[in-house]
Amino acid sequence: MPFGRSSVQVFPLLPQCLRRAWVSAAMLRATALDLAVLAGHLVLYPSGVAAERRDPVPEDAPQLPTAGRARPPVVLLHGFIDNRSVFVLLRRSLSRHGWRHLESLNYSPLTCDIRTAAELLGRHVEEICARTGHTEVDIVGHSLGGLIARYYVQRLGGDTRVRTLVTLGTPHAGTRSAQLISAHPIVRQMCPGSDVVEELRRPAPGCRTRFVSFWSDLDTLMVPVETARIDHPDLTVHNIRVSGIGHLALPVHPTVATGIRQVLTVETAGEGQKGEAGSSRETFSVA
Repeated sequence: MPFGRSSVQVFPLLPQCLRRAWVSAAMLRATALDLAVLAGHLVLYPSGVAAERRDPVPEDAPQLPTAGRARPPVVLLHGFIDNRSVFVLLRRSLSRHGWRHLESLNYSPLTCDIRTAAELLGRHVEEICARTGHTEVDIVGHSLGGLIARYYVQRLGGDTRVRTLVTLGTPHAGTRSAQLISAHPIVRQMCPGSDVVEELRRPAPGCRTRFVSFWSDLDTLMVPVETARIDHPDLTVHNIRVSGIGHLALPVHPTVATGIRQVLTVETAGEGQKGEAGSSRETFSVA
């Protein structure tokens, strides 16, 4: 992926004092961008509170042949205390580049268990497949949304329905920042060593879904930042390191959207790595 790698390659050659100054300046830029994204998102947030309107599926609806004819539907799954409005720009980007079936799922901020949310996602995916005639979907999950989707794929048999799961800033190994607001049960499940995190460490032989994890070196909500990578020997994984933006900018930045479009265009699940699933094969800068 040609995303301006030159600055990333030069960085290790700089003296330590210059590296520290670069990181400080980059963190300030990323924080300023996250604050701008937050301000814009607060304006859009009310528009995403209500669930999407969908036409009901007729009982005698024919199963349309879709193999080779169209891309699978893309399901967008938001993070904690958020809603589908966070994906307004990504949805527009995908739509302009030929994706026709784009779906968002709102789960309640009162949801207390990742497993419950994953079961709801599974029912939602089945409804989409029945309505569109597709047998598979792709999922893009931001933060907690990615963890919910991974649980569905890895623990509830969702790999039979999900071709590719893309996660953006998702605490796959748990994040220490969640311990600061762990009064909420679902936040406790995002802490390192939680029962859900430990379940996702268990063997998953034969899992058919391809996993693509975008993680940012300036994501202050992922502590440590590498927790947003997937490291599991049984999964086909492609970890992509993003340099220059923070947590909130991941689902809205145009360069990340380009990367998402590229990984969703791949039609087979054989491009990731198994065994050394934690090794990051791509790095790009958006600064």
